[in-house]
Amino acid sequence: MVTLQVGQDVFGEANELGGKTYLITGAGKGIGQATARTLAAEGANLVLMDLDSAALSETATALDVPVEIEVGSVADADACERAVARALDTFGALDGLSHNAGIQRYGDVVETSRALWDEVMNTNLTGAFLVAKAAMPALREARGAVVMTASVQAFAAQKGALAYVVAKHGIAGLVAAMSIDEAARGVRVNGVAPGSVDTPMLRDAIALDPDPDSLNRVIDGMHPLGRRAQPEEVAKVIAFLLSDAASFITGEMVRVDGGMLALIGGAPEADKT
Repeated sequence: MVTLQVGQDVFGEANELGGKTYLITGAGKGIGQATARTLAAEGANLVLMDLDSAALSETATALDVPVEIEVGSVADADACERAVARALDTFGALDGLSHNAGIQRYGDVVETSRALWDEVMNTNLTGAFLVAKAAMPALREARGAVVMTASVQAFAAQKGALAYVVAKHGIAGLVAAMSIDEAARGVRVNGVAPGSVDTPMLRDAIALDPDPDSLNRVIDGMHPLGRRAQPEEVAKVIAFLLSDAASFITGEMVRVDGGMLALIGGAPEADKT
C-alpha cells in the first residue's frame, strides 16, 4: 500500500501520469484548459486541440511539459487525425483522450433551426465520435483510457436548450457503447457530467440575461453545495479517470455537480419536529 505524504503525487507512485501522452480537446479554455494544467502538473506529455488558436497558444506556453498543438475543430475528421498523428510522431504513443470541446446554443424544438441543430450536433456529439474514432487505434495499442466531458444535461434537461441536451445525452450513449466495445482490448471509457462550472461559456451565457446578478445567485443556488464548480475540480476527476487509480472503472458517467441531481427540485424541507 502507498501512503501519501505531503507533496507526493496525488495518485500514488504506482499510478503516475508522468511520461504518458494525452490528447485534450477544447484545451484553450475552461475544463479543457484546466485538464491540461492538471495533467501537466503530473508530468504528462500533451497534445492540445482547440479551434481558438490564440487561447490554445496561451494554454500551451504556460505549461512546463512537452506540448504539441493542433488548431482545428473536432467536427473536422482530418483535424482529429492530425492531432493523433502529432502524438504518435512526437511521443510515440497515445495513452489517453480527454474530450472537452463543446458549444452552447438555445432554442426549443420550434425555435431550433436546422442550421443550429447541425452546428451543435457536429461539435458536441459528432466531434466526440470523430476524435474517439481517430484516437482509438492508438489507445488500443496503449491499453489507454478515454474521458468524455458531458453535462448534468446528459441525464436531465434545461428549458430552451434542446440541441445541447440531446447532444449531451448522446455523449452518455457514446461512453456506454464504446466502453463495452473496447473493454476486451483494455481501453476504458468513462465520462464526467458537471453541473454549472465557472467557464467562459457559462459566463457568456449569463451575460445574455437581462439580470446577470440574479441569474448568478440562481445558478449557485441550484447546487446543494451552494456554488458552481471551478474547472480544476472537474479536471481532477478527469485526471483520476485517466489514471491507473481508476483501473476497474469503465462505462461510468461521474456526476461532478455539487449534488444538483441528488436534489428533489422544488420539494419543501422535511419536517424536523
